[in-house]
Parts: sequence; C-alpha cells; structure tokens
Amino acid sequence: MTRDQAARDAAEAAARASYGRLLAWLALRWRDLAAAEDALAEAFLAALHTWPRDGVPRSPEAWLMTAAKRNMLKRARHRRMARDPARQMLLATPEEAPEPFDLPDERLRLMLVCAHPAIEPMLRPALMLQAVLGVEAARIAGVFLVAPEAMAKRLGRAKAKIKAAGIRFETPEARDLPARLDAVLEAIYAAYALDGIHEAHPGAADLAAEAAFLAELVASLSPGHPEALGLHALLLYCEARRPARLDAAGRFVPLDRQDPARWDAARLARADALLARAALAQSPGRFQLEAAIQSAHCHRRHGGPTPWGDILALYEGLLALAPSTGARLAHAVALARASGDAAAGLARLDALDPRPPDTHQSWWAVRAHLLEAAGHAAEAAEAYWAARRLTTSPAVLGYLDACLERLAARGH
Repeated sequence: MTRDQAARDAAEAAARASYGRLLAWLALRWRDLAAAEDALAEAFLAALHTWPRDGVPRSPEAWLMTAAKRNMLKRARHRRMARDPARQMLLATPEEAPEPFDLPDERLRLMLVCAHPAIEPMLRPALMLQAVLGVEAARIAGVFLVAPEAMAKRLGRAKAKIKAAGIRFETPEARDLPARLDAVLEAIYAAYALDGIHEAHPGAADLAAEAAFLAELVASLSPGHPEALGLHALLLYCEARRPARLDAAGRFVPLDRQDPARWDAARLARADALLARAALAQSPGRFQLEAAIQSAHCHRRHGGPTPWGDILALYEGLLALAPSTGARLAHAVALARASGDAAAGLARLDALDPRPPDTHQSWWAVRAHLLEAAGHAAEAAEAYWAARRLTTSPAVLGYLDACLERLAARGH
C-alpha cells in the first residue's frame, strides 16, 4: 500500500470514528457550528497533504483536533476575538487528551442544540445527522426522499439560522428536554436506517453501531420516556437479527426467511424487557409500535408462525401516528400476508397517495414481491430489474438476482 493510500484510509477511518465527537467539541466551545465545520474540514484537508509526507500520526484524532483548534484560533485573531473565553478553551497543548473523546455527552448536547425551537421541526433531525454524525447531505436526502440539492440548501439555511439567531450552545434546561427529545430520537433512528439504505457505503455499519449506542445512552438518561425506551428496544431487535441478515453466499435474507436460531437471544431478551417497561406508561408512540412489530416478527423463535394479523393491526396503528413511506410499504405487505391475498396488498400499494418517486428502491422491491405472489411473473421481473438498478449493495443485488433466476426457472 502506498503512503498516499495509507493516509487516505487513515483519514477516512478517523472521519467515520471521530467526526461527530470532534465537531461537537469545537462547536459547543466556540459556539459557531458553521465555523467549526469549516475548521474541521480544513484539518482533514491538511491531513491529506501532510500525512503522506510525514506519516500517519499515532493518534489521528488528536492530530485533527489540534489542527482544527489552530484553524479556529486563526479565525479568532482575524475577527479580533482574542478576549473571548472560548479562545482559552482552544489553547490546550497537543499532548493534552481532549476530554470529550470518550464521552458521548458532547454529541448529545449538540443534538439538543440542533433541536432548538427556532429551527424548523422537519430540519432538526437532518441537521443532527450532518452536524453531529457527519452524514453527507446526499445520503440524508435519501432518507427524507428529497433531492440532494434541496437538502443541502435546507441544511445551509438551518445553520445560518443558528448563527443569526444567536442560539445558545448550552444544554437545555430540564423543562426543555421533552420538547426536544423526539427530534433526537428521530435523528438516531434515521442514522440507523442509513445502514440499510446505503449498505454498500463505507462506514454504514459504523453509523448503525453509533446510532445503537446513542439510542441506549438516551434511554439510560431518560428512563421514564417511553419512546426513548421504544427506540432502544427497536434497534436491539434489529441488531439481534444482524447475524441472520445474510446467507452463506453474502446475499440479503428477508426477515420472514431468516433462521431464528441465528438471532441473538440475549439482545432479544433485553429488547422485550425494554418494550414491556415502555408499555407501562400507557402512552403508545411511533417507536414503541415499530418495536412491537419487530417483536411480533420474532415470534418464530419460539416455534410459532409469524402473527401477520397482529402485525397488520400494529401497522394500522403506526400509520395513524406516523404515516411514513416505509410504514405504508410494509403495511401493504402485511395486508397481503394476513389476508392470504397478494392482490389486496398490491392494490393497497398502487393506491398510495402520494406514490413514492420512481427512484425509491424499496417501492420497486415490494411491488416486485407482491406481483410475483399474485402470479404476475412478467411484471414482477420488470419490477425486480427496476429495484436492481436502484441499489449498489452487493447483498441486495445478490438477493434480487436470485429472485430473477427463480422467475426464469419457472419459464417466465
């Protein structure tokens, strides 16, 4: 491996592992999110120029922090802010170990800042994904089904609003937390969902692990918040099934075809306990319902069939609270399985208003599945091909190829 490639690999690894912590530390102490992003971007650029020549430092994260702080100080001098208290926070020597590296509280504090009431509610989770977790605008756009250019403009407006409004970079008071926590939970869930949407993207699994960790942390800090418990349970159910998501050939395995013996029993037990605790509040919400759906899917681990009727009812409750595109697609599948009538599920899918864009990969995959189950082989093949063109995940490509081969073997 060349020195240039080693330096690029080290910089990419540092970005995946440390971007959120570094940005949170800089933004919270300097109280300027845009300036912190610029300083950190310059530090990464400097790394790509310096590391190939001098070698990758023993602690890339500490090197980047030192470089970013230096960039912030240059801005301070230019703006004649030498007396600002934030300047003293940036004067630590390179040998000092930055306090926040092992503490997730910095990221959560910045996420709560991004949930400030002055910021548009629909932009708060997206801003957290980019500013705290380092997700590119194009990937965020895929989660929220908008054009990348539109998402980039919205994020730019949100950051400008933070600066122009002088939003304080302090942890909100206790009375403010309930109003902001829902946006934090949504951002964590969106970060985890990116693992599936962009499975082939470098660092996707790292982002999922980060989201699962943050969900656990938020639940521990808010033990009486049923939705925080619900999200933690939901991600535990998903993580418990991770070992069974791929077959021996590395192809994606749908949930109802996974081998329950490969699921993580300890994680499932923890998820069951969390969901039971959340139910005690008698205040059902989106993440509790999604966790309950996943719990129902796990019924097979006890030897019983998948309770599609219960799952259908849970999806109907979920749609009443949070009618997302993903929930609508899954509801159509649940209807087909519960009724034993694929045509009914297909009719529900075709009646979606608004219909997902033609670039929505999951819509084509679900449509292909229902068309095949309804006996429309030719149309199913076309839909499988459409779904195939919209993914770069090797695991999903392998699964879709197997579906097409199955149809071909039947003479269609």
